[in-house]
This record gives sequence, C-alpha cells and structure tokens, in this order.
Amino acid sequence: MTLIVETVFDLDALLTDEERAWRDKARAFATESILPVAEVDFENKHFRRELIGGLAAQGFLGMHIKGYGCAGAGAVSYGLVCHEIEAADSGWRTFVSVQGSLAMSAIAKHGSEEQKQEWLPRMAAGEAIGCFALTEPQGGSDPAAMTATARRDGDDWVIDGAKRWIGLASIADLAIVWAKDEEGVVRGFIVPTQTSGFEATPIAGKWAMRSSIQCDIRLDGVRVPASAQLPNARGLSAPFACLNEARFGIVWGAMGAARSCLEAAVQRSRTREVFGAPIGSRQLVQAKLADMFVEYEKGMLTAVHLGRLKERGALTPAQISVGKLNSVREALEIAHTSRALLAGDGITDEFPVMRHAANLEAVRTYEGTDEIHQLVIGRELTGLGAFA
Repeated sequence: MTLIVETVFDLDALLTDEERAWRDKARAFATESILPVAEVDFENKHFRRELIGGLAAQGFLGMHIKGYGCAGAGAVSYGLVCHEIEAADSGWRTFVSVQGSLAMSAIAKHGSEEQKQEWLPRMAAGEAIGCFALTEPQGGSDPAAMTATARRDGDDWVIDGAKRWIGLASIADLAIVWAKDEEGVVRGFIVPTQTSGFEATPIAGKWAMRSSIQCDIRLDGVRVPASAQLPNARGLSAPFACLNEARFGIVWGAMGAARSCLEAAVQRSRTREVFGAPIGSRQLVQAKLADMFVEYEKGMLTAVHLGRLKERGALTPAQISVGKLNSVREALEIAHTSRALLAGDGITDEFPVMRHAANLEAVRTYEGTDEIHQLVIGRELTGLGAFA
C-alpha cells in the first residue's frame, strides 16, 4: 500500500530491503488488526489483549534484542515498526515500547543470564507481559527524588513505595521495579505481580490513551529473593538506559501519528467542496498541507539519522532528546492543523485525527516532557545544567 505522502518524498531510497520488509509487515498488521477496532476501542476504553499474540508472532516484541527468541533487528527497522504501529494507534506503539524497550531491555541490559533465559523468550512470544515501574506520584521528571525503598532482610529484599502512570501494570506478569536501597542507590528488581503486597490499579478518567492501560502501583512490604535483583543495575543510569530505548521509538512513532493525520487532511482536501471547488484547490489550504508535509519529512529524516547513529553505537542522550522533542511537538501541530482542515467532521471518529491528537498529548508528557528535553539539549549546548 502506497501512501500519498510517499509519492512526493522518496524516503525508501534511504532504507535497505530488510528495513522495508519490516516496515511493510508492520503496516499490514496495523492496517488489518489495529485500525478496524481503533476507534471503538478508544471510545469504550478497551484494551484488546488478543492482539498481543499477533504482535509477538510478527516478531515485534523486543525485536531490537539479539538472542533469547528475539529478532535482533536493526535500529531503523525497529523505528519503522514503531512508526507503522503508531500510525494506527499510539496505545499499541506504547505497548510495544513498554514490553520491549523498557521491561525486556531492562532484563537484557542489566539482568543475569539466568534472568534473561527465564523471561526474555516468554516475553518475546507474548506469553509473559512486563511493566516498568519507575515514575512516582509526586512527579516523573525528577527520578532522583525517588521515594520507593528496598531494604535487605536476611537473604531477601523488601520493597515499599508507590508508582504512578505505569503502563500495563494491571495485566503484567512481572514488573521491573526501581527503588533506593539503604545507601540511597537506585536498584532494579524483577517482581512477579502476584507477589504479596503488590497492587496495580488502572487509572480512570483518561482522555488520552483510552485503549491502553496505565496504573497506580502500591508496594507494601513486597518481599523478593536476592535473585530478583538485576545485578548490573546500580544508579539512575540503569533505568535511563531503558528510557532512551523507549524515547528512540517515540521519535519514529509520533511521526506515524502525524502521517495518519496528514493523510486524512490531504484526502479530505480533494473531496470536500466549498464555494464550488475542492478545498485542496485553495492556496491557503495548499500552504497548510505543504507546511505539514515539510515538518513530517524533516521528522522522518531526523529519525533515520538517529537510527543510523544508533546502529553505529554513536547515539547520545541529547540527540535522542532532539528527536523526541521535535517529533512529538510537530506531530501535535500537524494533528491540530489537520483537524482544522477537516472542519466539523474533524472532531468525529470518521477520521482518526482527534484520537491521535489526544493520544499525542500523553506521548508529549511521558518519557520526558518538552521542557525536560529542552533542558537536556540546553545543557549539551552550554555545558551548564539548569534543571533546578
């Protein structure tokens, strides 16, 4: 399936055959399995768990990890999958990110060989669902102020605290929980969600990510054995390494939502007639479409560049911040402009634009707000921190 936006700017020329194959496979799955139910699931706040098996069968879960039943795909291939999934719905790209870029990456990067063997093949197959419990109720932008604690008690660890906005927690089989030990060092733990004292409650009243699951977590004397600790996770650099994997996916995914909105606006501009002609024949409308298209392509070129850097092992956190800040900010602007061009029909579920705009508001907040990424970039430019 060739999209309108692909006929103007030849992005395919920058991709390998393998990357295009991953892209096409993800587009087919998103078109056939997610899009037909996206609007009704958003309306009904329904998480369609039966889609997980399909995502796993396509090899999308933890696809950037090598071995352990994972595909070992390149960074650009992974990005293209995120792009296509989010073009259908941000909630399902979020699922892919939480499962693969956060929970599975935490085990792959920081876990023991035994932990990798136990969990990663099951998670890649969609047989075990993971969540990543880092953000706390008082604010997600300052993880150094974490209040969750982990103390030694004999051969065990006992974890207490609270987490908020934790994706998938109420359906997860395991949680990657981050807490400070008695010395104030941040550590990571694999906590089976059936452990006594672990309670996850879905957050109600959301106007974004309505077909996705985010939860409050209460940790009340959660006791896990020493073998539950991620042995190579010490300090905030450990969860941040996982967050950077997820942020990389967002760079691509947000542009997928933008593409969906832009496609809707272009198609509608050809068929909606006002004052005796299609609105697409009007100069102001063409100017808006052109500006949206240029920002979309700039975002995609940035994503490809970051992907190539990642494949060389040269991608920095500041560069990821550039991509995340730009992609989400421009995707929201494209969604808003597309809504305006669709006029009154733009607020209905006949078009995906309002759903994408609402979801992108959540994407703008998680994995670092605009302001946090601006400060990351500012520190890189000046050498001066301005977070406090």
